[in-house]
Amino acid sequence: MRTTDRTSRAGAAIPPPKRVVVVGAGIVGLSCAWALQERGIEVCVVERHAAGAGSSWQNAGYVSPSMCAPLPEPSVLRYGVSAVLRPSSPVSLLSKTDVRLLGFMAGMVRHCTAARWQRSMATYRELNERVFASYDRQLDGGVEASVTTSDVLTCFARPQESDGFLHELEGIAASGQPVDADLLTGTEARTVEPHLSERVRVAVRVRDQRYLTPSRYVVALARSVRDRGAKILEGHDIGRVDRRGDTVVASGAGGEVEADAAVLAAGAWISGLARPHGVRVRVYGGRGYSFTAPCDGALVRTLYFPVPRVTVAPQEDRARVSSIMEFGSPDAPPRWSRIPSIVRKVNPLMDGVDFAALADQWMGARPLSTDGLPLVGATATPGVFVAGGHGMWGVTLGPLTGLLLAELIATGRAPAPLGALDPCRRC
Repeated sequence: MRTTDRTSRAGAAIPPPKRVVVVGAGIVGLSCAWALQERGIEVCVVERHAAGAGSSWQNAGYVSPSMCAPLPEPSVLRYGVSAVLRPSSPVSLLSKTDVRLLGFMAGMVRHCTAARWQRSMATYRELNERVFASYDRQLDGGVEASVTTSDVLTCFARPQESDGFLHELEGIAASGQPVDADLLTGTEARTVEPHLSERVRVAVRVRDQRYLTPSRYVVALARSVRDRGAKILEGHDIGRVDRRGDTVVASGAGGEVEADAAVLAAGAWISGLARPHGVRVRVYGGRGYSFTAPCDGALVRTLYFPVPRVTVAPQEDRARVSSIMEFGSPDAPPRWSRIPSIVRKVNPLMDGVDFAALADQWMGARPLSTDGLPLVGATATPGVFVAGGHGMWGVTLGPLTGLLLAELIATGRAPAPLGALDPCRRC
């Protein structure tokens, strides 16, 4: 694991940075900015669109360390090979001729082994045990947003369909990660969440997780960062970051931003910025789609339907529905035809949700790494750091990532969980 370079070539001590530019204003980038401000470091955040407009904006929004695990594992491989060939599948390739995408998929396949999943899960366990405390620190520190404690109900139309999910929870628990879960009949599940239809025959209740409305949380986090004196430059697409003597420069069409150090937190676009700094782990877009629909009474719990790969979360008097893992370029146009396919799959499993009146259609690209681990830490270029590759767990791990990376940048010492997240690791 690289630490910050605290000595010059002459052996003189180099002080910690006073100014840091953060490239990317999603929940990860803003959390890095917020945590750096906690340590008295001046911050400028640069965002290609608007703060939170990427995969942070309208995703599932649950904060669930009990379910937070690496994506590459044997069952995913078995499911994925057949799934990507079905047009209606929630897992698909945007292009079957994209060389970069095929290379990324080949790298992910190499990591779909039980041994590698167990090693990665040991790292996730270290991270997961700190997740709630990292959120509490932001909320106690002035981020004015609502985060609700709630169980997650994982629901199935056939009892045997729950076997794979229960096996995954057993693996997470075997790693040492606490998991408080119980099995419910369909009738018991409807008592807990009345919007489930009679087609739900069994559910697994994972207790004491949290959820939030992502767009509102990231807006509150951006407001807190601004209130502490940071600039957030929106509409600035950074194309490269360079070290020029004692200065790090982030350059793009909107001009240059100079600082003592830089954090690359550009989500699914991170590889192009990070590769010149020795980062070889591939990061690619896992595009997800979401929308909201009005409910007959508010949802009580966050719901997950693993077979159609659909998550339904409360959003006041509406349900926020998220689905699809579409491997492809984050810049490709959305395929809005995916939305009706989501509705067809989730509609029979729910009552009291008006899917004919859906709104807030959205597409965002989750930044997936080939080995399923985030990239958090120093690069081969002094003063250039990376925070990305969180995949589906950016909301769960965002605040913690900020705290860990800020400690590394400010002190030169890497907190223990960052050892396996070295952005320059071999993968």
